[in-house]
Amino acid sequence: MALRKFKPTTPGQRNKVISAFDDITASAPEKSLVVGKKKSGGRNKSGKMTMRYLGGGHKRRYRLIDFKREKDGIPATVNSIEYDPNRSARIALLFYADGEKRYIIAPNGLKVGQTIMSGEKATPDIGNTLFLSDVPLGSIIHNIELNPGQGGKMARSAGTYAQLMSREGKYAILKLPSGESRMVLTTCRATIGSTSNPDHMHEVSGKAGRNRWLGRRPRTRGVAMNPVDHPMGGGEGRASGGHPRSRKGLPAKGYKTRNKKKMSSRLIVERRKK
Repeated sequence: MALRKFKPTTPGQRNKVISAFDDITASAPEKSLVVGKKKSGGRNKSGKMTMRYLGGGHKRRYRLIDFKREKDGIPATVNSIEYDPNRSARIALLFYADGEKRYIIAPNGLKVGQTIMSGEKATPDIGNTLFLSDVPLGSIIHNIELNPGQGGKMARSAGTYAQLMSREGKYAILKLPSGESRMVLTTCRATIGSTSNPDHMHEVSGKAGRNRWLGRRPRTRGVAMNPVDHPMGGGEGRASGGHPRSRKGLPAKGYKTRNKKKMSSRLIVERRKK
């Protein structure tokens, strides 16, 4: 996977850096695994705008992704690596030995023609899904379940991964991308390897129009508003706006918003880095 840098032949290409898409092997998705996707434009069922700065963008079709990987013991062959407009990582189309087709999040280094498997019989190779009780200590993993059978919830975006540090009783201790160490039941599943498209973090849009293609409308700064519209609005001239806070008045820049009574707090061994 590589990045493309453009010569500044136009103002929008001066700082533009995008993916080269050299890892993509198919241009059209599998029809049986695609459904329509509607857009709300930030409006509720009454037509009232409840979320600002949303709207427009290119039409998308949703690819049905298999986050559970529960087809144990059945080998699958990677047929293609594809682009998914709904996520930053690439997806892989699998052809199972029993004839079923499924999409998964493609791990970094997965190749077309490779055979992968899930379940207790699977080996700890890239793309295979195992229970955390069977994953070797120190392994890099992604698409991690929080509850058994729920499907992968953690480490799914481009280039992310977690590391299995140790096992204590019925819990495995994972080092997450944020730096947080957390306990997860060893009966949960995870996929070996890191997610694909690790260069996604280095991409630069180059112009505001690319954000409009993604359905993001221009965002108004709080300090540019009037006092009636935002706590940081108003003032003579270019006033800084006082203490940084949200539209509802919740402080930003370091104020902890996590609920102290959250049930999962007891599973966190070490908090994320500041």
